[in-house]
Amino acid sequence: MKDSIAYLPKDKQEELNFLVTEILRRLPQTEFIILYGSYARGNYVRRSIRIEDGGIPTVKISDYDIYVITSGINSKKAETILDNVEDIFFAGKDFDRDTPVEFINDDIKQLNKFIEEGRYFYTQIKQEGIILYDSGRYKLSRRRKLNFEEIREQAQEYFDEKCVRANNFLKYAIMADKETDYKEASFFLHQSCENYYYAIRLTHTLRNSKQHNLSKLISSVRRYSDDLNNVFPQNTSEEKRFFKLLKAAYVDARYNPHFVVTKEDMHLYQRSKCFEILQCGFVRRKLRNMEILIDQKSIILQFNECFALIK
Repeated sequence: MKDSIAYLPKDKQEELNFLVTEILRRLPQTEFIILYGSYARGNYVRRSIRIEDGGIPTVKISDYDIYVITSGINSKKAETILDNVEDIFFAGKDFDRDTPVEFINDDIKQLNKFIEEGRYFYTQIKQEGIILYDSGRYKLSRRRKLNFEEIREQAQEYFDEKCVRANNFLKYAIMADKETDYKEASFFLHQSCENYYYAIRLTHTLRNSKQHNLSKLISSVRRYSDDLNNVFPQNTSEEKRFFKLLKAAYVDARYNPHFVVTKEDMHLYQRSKCFEILQCGFVRRKLRNMEILIDQKSIILQFNECFALIK
């Protein structure tokens, strides 16, 4: 891992050094402090103002994403201390102008276990992160080759997590639809689809990256099942309009006061077969030339419960 932040502007270096000093002063059980995310990659946004489609100015400022690895301390206590460090750091600063900080914390044994298992979030931090502090008492593990059962178990875990989130968002969409809040319902539908696609991708690859563009998510999974090519057909003007609306809902449903979703739009999604086709894509997954079924009855039950609510 890299260990220099010399590429950052002087004021950013000073702020990160201040954070390291405060963390070590209050949390002596710290073993590593790692900068990750946009400031580690060098593609951070210092401050920008964008005008969204609704004409609303939105300020974007990248966080300092900092991973604090400790040993021999309760996680809740460590998190409380880090909350205090955040308060000290941001005291007197302007939320619309100054860089905020986001901490996560894990025990060193837990982190090394995640790295050895190849958990995508942690291996990516190890690849891209920058060490701001190293106690010298521990070393970070290396990723090892997983056996079949470990691959299956990890895939099942990711699948369960994302599938539950997707189903919950679908239920929220149904609730919003019943309250005639169609704009909110469209956002929840987008989030439901996003998490269904995450579930497919993680189950097949054990890897993921944050992506909200439905077109890109579709492209990333279509090779896993021919049925997935028909989730959002684009054969008619109505189908094209529906997909364009759903794709835009991630931003516009929250920020654009002129974004309109009608009752007819919501009924269009209910008539579509997109979630039924996604269900077919979930039931199977290939593992190194071996095909297995992942708790098929449970998956179908969850989807049927959701569609029963719609009907």
